[in-house]
Amino acid sequence: MTAADDAPVRFDTKIAVLLRDDLETWQRLNVTAFLVSGLGTEFPEVIGEPYADAEDTVYLPMFRQPVLVFQGSRETLVTAHGRALSRGLPRSVFTSDLFATGNDRDNRAAVRAVPSGQLDLVGLAVYGPRIAVDRVLKGARMHP
Repeated sequence: MTAADDAPVRFDTKIAVLLRDDLETWQRLNVTAFLVSGLGTEFPEVIGEPYADAEDTVYLPMFRQPVLVFQGSRETLVTAHGRALSRGLPRSVFTSDLFATGNDRDNRAAVRAVPSGQLDLVGLAVYGPRIAVDRVLKGARMHP
């Protein structure tokens, strides 16, 4: 192994989740999982290699880079959403309406029923160049 192999990997992209700061703990976990779930199908390059333990039991691959989780107010979320849209960054949204639905079809219908600027956002995931994602999240703070 060379020194270059030991060097920390610095990704030129960022996966970030922004959660509204008034969510219950279970909601934060649920929203985060839903928001990042489609990223690997749309951008397969974010997925690493499968894992295996010492007994060669194989496990599913995961993201090749960290998912950074932030929090902010309702206003911070609305602003970040607008920035992500104006920059054309890949994004996913979770609205408060989705807590009352029980399946994918109803989830999509609940989002479809509301104009973009009126979505009651509780979560937003953004993927893209690190600097662009940082600009979208300006004003948000790291989740504790």
